[in-house]
Amino acid sequence: MYYLVMLVIDDLNQEMDIFDAWEDAGVGGITIIDSTGLARVRHKESLRGDFPLMPSLRSFFQSREEHHRTIFSIVEGEEMIEKLLQATESVTGKLSQPQTGIMFAMPLSFVAGVPRRNSPDKDDPNAEK
Repeated sequence: MYYLVMLVIDDLNQEMDIFDAWEDAGVGGITIIDSTGLARVRHKESLRGDFPLMPSLRSFFQSREEHHRTIFSIVEGEEMIEKLLQATESVTGKLSQPQTGIMFAMPLSFVAGVPRRNSPDKDDPNAEK
């Protein structure tokens, strides 16, 4: 069975190490999205009164938004989920600790276009046996 594994990381300095760890664990592809949580958006809105009436051009172009990274991949088998959890926590520390991240997996009822790693397609007559 295929699963969608998603990880939201808090510390962007860890992202390359996490990507490497996931690839070392056997992930074939990773999709990365910038994301922001509702708590950060609400916190930013509460600070709006702190902005100067005439902000400098430099501060205008600097992003005040704090981002997370949402990383996801489609994997085959529950054992791969466990490998990714171990790979992630080898970089972040235990995800049960604050300010590390959130990881979850969902079973997928349908997947097309994801090549199976290290196993030929049984329906492909040109696949290596």
